[in-house]
Amino acid sequence: MRPARASTEPNLLDDEGSASLEFITVGLIMLVPLVYLIIALGTIQSQALGVETGARQIARTIASAPDTATADLRANRVLDAIVTEYGIDPSRVAVDVRCTSVGPCPAAGATVSVTVTTEVALPLVPPVFGLDRAARVPVTATGVQKVSRYWVEP
Repeated sequence: MRPARASTEPNLLDDEGSASLEFITVGLIMLVPLVYLIIALGTIQSQALGVETGARQIARTIASAPDTATADLRANRVLDAIVTEYGIDPSRVAVDVRCTSVGPCPAAGATVSVTVTTEVALPLVPPVFGLDRAARVPVTATGVQKVSRYWVEP
């Protein structure tokens, strides 16, 4: 029997040292989309919280105001504060105020419904071929508040 001699030919089945390369490659392929998803969902959630807070606070402000002029003034202040605090694009915010009563809105005993809508732009989407306009997520929230039955319009 002859002793085994060391082969100088490369063994194609030998994978010594490639685990770290595979880990880095697969890790990057999995990690980059995961980080983007976390950032995108965080942005959408932040805007959703802002819209929800805006709808609720504007409804409260209108319901607790003594008259229509004060309600409008306070609602605009609340909207400006919410837009600033949550970083919402003011040009993309739409506010719809409706009442259950027939006639002027708000009125004594009516229920005020405020719907705030905006669009959230996904992060890192370039403005090429209109992609920035297509990559937007609509966010809507509604706040409902009952106006005091003692509310009097002067």
